[in-house]
Amino acid sequence: MSGKTLISLNLSQAELDLLTELSEKKEMSRSAVIRQAIRLMGMMEQRLNKGEKLYFESLDKEKSEVLLL
Repeated sequence: MSGKTLISLNLSQAELDLLTELSEKKEMSRSAVIRQAIRLMGMMEQRLNKGEKLYFESLDKEKSEVLLL
């Protein structure tokens, strides 16, 4: 597919507030935040399909969590 496609998106107020907060924090447009989130989700899906795991670790490295989706 070439070019870009315009889509409509229905968000709750909480989702819109979070999107706006991320947009301001990252100094990105709301569309750019959504595009980045889609790319991240796609990468996570590919890696999980290969059997890889996601880990979240605290700064002190005493606590960690495994995220299996």
